[in-house]
Amino acid sequence: MTVAQIPAHLRTIDDLLHDLGDVPASRVRLRPPLGQATVQDVLDVHAHERRLCELVDGTLVEKPMGLKESIIAGALLSFLRAFVMPRNLGLVSGEAGMMRIFAALVRIPDVAFISWARLPEGKVPSDPMPLLAPDLAVEVLSASNTAREMERKRREYFAAGVRLVWMIDIEARTVEVYTAPEGPATLTEAQALDGGDVLPGFTLALRELFAELDRHAGQ
Repeated sequence: MTVAQIPAHLRTIDDLLHDLGDVPASRVRLRPPLGQATVQDVLDVHAHERRLCELVDGTLVEKPMGLKESIIAGALLSFLRAFVMPRNLGLVSGEAGMMRIFAALVRIPDVAFISWARLPEGKVPSDPMPLLAPDLAVEVLSASNTAREMERKRREYFAAGVRLVWMIDIEARTVEVYTAPEGPATLTEAQALDGGDVLPGFTLALRELFAELDRHAGQ
C-alpha cells in the first residue's frame, strides 16, 4: 500500500497537529506509528473497530460525527438521491464513503456526488476505497472540526478535481458554498441551495433541510 511520510519540516507533535489543521490530539491515532499508516490501515480500523479514519501524511485522523450531523447528512443524501437517481447522473455516497482523492490521501466527505464520467467503466467501483475525487463534496461541521482543518480539506478537494464543496454549519444553520478553495457564498436558513454547474436544476430550501433538527413526537 502507498505510504505518505510526515513532511520533513515537521519536528514535533505540535508541528504535526498544526499541519493537520490544528486537529485535537484526541483524534490522531498513534498506531500505526505516525507517518507509517497506509490505506489498508484505514480499512482495517473500520473493519475491526467500526471507526472511520482519514489518512493524511501517513497518519490516521479519526473522523468526528455526532447524531445531529448524521441526521443532516442523511437528509441531504436523500434530497440529492431523489434528484440524481431519476436522471441517472451518477452516485451519491454517505458519511462512510471512503475515497483516495490522491494515492495516499484518504478523505471521507459526509455526502458526495460522483458523476458516471468519473467512475471507472461508468459503474459502481468494486474497490472499497477507490482512487477518485467526487464532483461535489459535502462536510457537515462537527464541534472538533477546526477552521484550519476544513481549509486544508478544501484545498485538497479542489486540487484533486472536486468542482463544488458545501460546508454545513448546523449550529449557525448556514451553508458555505465553494467553487474554489476560498471566497465562499454563505447561505442562510432563509435561502435555497442549488447545484450550480455540477447538478444543474437541483435546488433545496435550507429551511427544509434544517427542519430535520426540529422534528419531534406528535408532528
